[in-house]
Amino acid sequence: MITLYTFASGFGQFSYSPFCTKAGWLLKLSNVPWQRQDTTDPRKMPLGKLPAIGLADGTIIPDSDNIRAYLEKTGHDFDAGLSPRDRAVSRAFIRMAEEHIYFHQMQDRWGDDANWAVIRQEYFGFLPALIRGMVTRKLRKDVLGMVHKMGLGRMTVEQRLARVEPDFVAIAAQLNERAFLFGDTPTAADASVGAILGGVMAAPVPTPLSRRVAQDAVLSAYVKRCAAAMD
Repeated sequence: MITLYTFASGFGQFSYSPFCTKAGWLLKLSNVPWQRQDTTDPRKMPLGKLPAIGLADGTIIPDSDNIRAYLEKTGHDFDAGLSPRDRAVSRAFIRMAEEHIYFHQMQDRWGDDANWAVIRQEYFGFLPALIRGMVTRKLRKDVLGMVHKMGLGRMTVEQRLARVEPDFVAIAAQLNERAFLFGDTPTAADASVGAILGGVMAAPVPTPLSRRVAQDAVLSAYVKRCAAAMD
């Protein structure tokens, strides 16, 4: 039995973290026996992050990409039937979602004061009140410092929307009336892109970014189809 170590469910999502959602969806697609174990402290995990999976022999595999690689090595092909060209396109869409769109979500959640007020309680409410303020102020400073160094944190909301808009257009164009990015059944790209877009939509306090996805008939329906298919 595989154990998925993940952040808890929240805001209508499998997990607060879209990468944990991705890992959960990959496990569901692979049809292997598994269970989830929610945790608030990833520091003891390899790489100090979530998600991670624990195997029966005690091995722990961290990171959603490594989890995918393990599941593929043990027999599941998430991209069965895709041509080499489509597999290449799939990788590009995954990287676009995880290395670009995700950080716009992060800026929304950690940088927007209204969202941060909710996030602070949801993510860190388990901490004793005496230390919660100190810990969360440092974490927020660190996260926003990273996004600032990337450049996104230096942009206005309008500039960020303009930067991410071509990504949303590309996803809609790739769907092109299909249920999923590469046809009628979900693939690895859907586990990633669907999870990231779902996270964007699930901002606890609506933002221009979350409304952009939620009000897009194509993207919002796609997110719902992904969640239903992985249920």
